[in-house]
Amino acid sequence: MRKIPLFKVLEKDAWIKPFLKHYKRTMIAALLLGFMMFFCAGALMFTSGFLISRAASIPENILLIYVPIVLTRAFGIGRPVFRYIERLVSHNWVLKMTSQLRLKLYNTLEKDAVFFKKHYSLGDILGLLAEDINHIQNLYLRTIFPTVIAWILYIFVVIALGVFSIPFACLMALLLFSIIVVLPLWSVVVNGARQEQEKQLKNELYAELTDNVIGVSDWIFSQRGHEYVNWHDQVEKKLQETQAGLSKFNRRRDFLLQVIIGVIVVVLLFWTSQQFPGDHGGAANWIAAFVLSVFPLADAFSGLPDAAQETNIYKDSIQRLNDLPIIPEHVTTEELQGPLDIKIQQLVFQYEKDSRRILDHLSLTVAQGEKIAVLGRSGSGKSTLASLIRGDLVPTSGSVQLAGVETSQIGDGISEYIGVIQQTPYLFHTTILNNLRIGNEQAEITEVWEVLRRVGLDQLVESLPEGLDTMVDEAGLRFSGGERHRMALARILLKDAPIVLLDEPTVGLDPITEQSLIDTFFEQLTGKTIIWITHHLQGIEKMQRVVFIEEGQLEMSGTPAKLAKTNTRYQKLKAIDEGRF
Repeated sequence: MRKIPLFKVLEKDAWIKPFLKHYKRTMIAALLLGFMMFFCAGALMFTSGFLISRAASIPENILLIYVPIVLTRAFGIGRPVFRYIERLVSHNWVLKMTSQLRLKLYNTLEKDAVFFKKHYSLGDILGLLAEDINHIQNLYLRTIFPTVIAWILYIFVVIALGVFSIPFACLMALLLFSIIVVLPLWSVVVNGARQEQEKQLKNELYAELTDNVIGVSDWIFSQRGHEYVNWHDQVEKKLQETQAGLSKFNRRRDFLLQVIIGVIVVVLLFWTSQQFPGDHGGAANWIAAFVLSVFPLADAFSGLPDAAQETNIYKDSIQRLNDLPIIPEHVTTEELQGPLDIKIQQLVFQYEKDSRRILDHLSLTVAQGEKIAVLGRSGSGKSTLASLIRGDLVPTSGSVQLAGVETSQIGDGISEYIGVIQQTPYLFHTTILNNLRIGNEQAEITEVWEVLRRVGLDQLVESLPEGLDTMVDEAGLRFSGGERHRMALARILLKDAPIVLLDEPTVGLDPITEQSLIDTFFEQLTGKTIIWITHHLQGIEKMQRVVFIEEGQLEMSGTPAKLAKTNTRYQKLKAIDEGRF
């Protein structure tokens, strides 16, 4: 795969650059403070070296000692102060930026939450959240800030030396250039590839280990656990070899770096002895000043090769963030105007890894207030259609619209319009009151008792020792199946959603309970749009229209009475359901 430089990745970046502009003043302040920290460190050693040498000789004037003493104190205090403030400002800037970055990432993933299995593995998600944000944080703290500060120092040092001697300034510019440009480029070319390989191996291990630990039972039951262990050992070995190569190169490069710094010291010794001759230790005074100032400035330059080679890691993290799918912003509920009709046009849906179409060019319109039953065998696409109507899935092609708006773009606001009762309604481990108020947290106690009366649970709740404050067991197991469905209905009535989607709610119930529950549903949901997903026909006469889905397509549609008279297939289904066939 062709490598793309970091600056090319940043050109098309939509994640990092916006925060650079937003917090640019803080970033500039951090860079200036970083420069002042190293300037004070170098100036401290410069004045200290001059002071020590000058104090060892007989000064012509006491000011020749007093001034360096004052400057030494000033730079000695300035260095830790600027360092402390620089750390506060730079880390504050980075934490602000990364907190906004995390928020943007969470929002992006949350909008695409129902597609995790479709677009990502769990290891990818954890890698984005745990690794890539930290890498981008290090991009600034360990690469961008040190590099920019080093270049500012480089320019300042060359100009300052140019005041004394332009030829010597050019020589020092060349030596320092080898540290801040040549060595970093060498590191990027030679060691950057190894570092990128290290990150890829770690990501592979991270993703595979996460997914396989969660699915460890599958490995055990298939008796293939040793295969995963062998694969893991091989990847670990490659990782160790890569890390060993990194360490070996780093040792050689660091040795060369120290050699160059040694050459700079020797050159300074020779130059200062020629530049500042004189009595009373004149040359010695300046030799100590210039040479000692090299060492704190060398600290500013010595980390650049490591910082440069890590750009490959940061580039990969930025690419991963920018490769996330762009999820359109959800519309607000105020944008839904007019009749709450559901229009399904030429709907096609299939999962990415499945060539079979679950739904194939299906078209259907459900008018506001209409009661429609959707029939079909298991696997015919009924539940998928329900998920598309709720906006939990995005069509492969075609559209599913509520009041003219794609349901997948409505987001969490869809719950304001569509309530769902599924096969096994879930009750949470909290009080009955909290379970009922999930749909409407502001509901009054009188409203709660009213919906309980409407669904036939008021006497049951009154008979409990703590009434509405009775704790519900995990998943509501203290209640029967019919009672849990009535609880779910009470939630919807409290929410007052205009559309109710019944996704085979009576499966597993005995015929008497089923019929009683169906009667309650349609008695209490009068005036609401009802979409009833079912596979048999008990209570079907209460519906205004019946449609049948077969192989992802609409096979028949009509009123129950009309189909019972004219459609042989419906007649056969009815007979089977009633046990007459």
